[in-house]
Amino acid sequence: MASSLITELKKVPDFRTQQGQRYPLWLVLLFVIMGTMSGCKGYRSLGDFVKRHKDSLVEVLCIPISRVPSYSTIRRVMMRVNFEVLTQIFNNWANQYVQLGELEWLAVDAKSIKSTVTDYSRAYQSFISIVSLFSSKQGLTLGLQPMNNKQTSEITTVQNLIAALDLKGVVFSFDALHCQKKLLNKS
Repeated sequence: MASSLITELKKVPDFRTQQGQRYPLWLVLLFVIMGTMSGCKGYRSLGDFVKRHKDSLVEVLCIPISRVPSYSTIRRVMMRVNFEVLTQIFNNWANQYVQLGELEWLAVDAKSIKSTVTDYSRAYQSFISIVSLFSSKQGLTLGLQPMNNKQTSEITTVQNLIAALDLKGVVFSFDALHCQKKLLNKS
């Protein structure tokens, strides 16, 4: 039986101490996901989203206190949450709802995350990207994988993502970066 997103988010380990904790971690993460799906692109817009929909969120999610987290709480959580664990939990949850057809096309691409650049004055900058696997037919992201360009390459990250999702009988669309003879033998 398929598990809900809330059930899966409750599996994310909470890094915070109990002191001063007003909201469960899963709830803050759920608000971030809902806000992002509604087009919010930053902490302040996520905070505005939660504040604007406060009454509905409290009622539908049966939140015992009629308060919602501020943008600064959302920011603190997102800066410290274990993204790799969160990504794995998202991938597991999303894949239980997807039935891929034979020879279905999947797009694989990496996008750099704004404001993650370090060593900006050097020729070889360090930044964080998200590699995603997207089914355009179904309009769903099937998997995500974080990547730090100083620690790993996009090629390795894509291979790991595909291996982790155990996809068979599908067609992938990649950037030209992945067109290398030695990669053909790995498939």
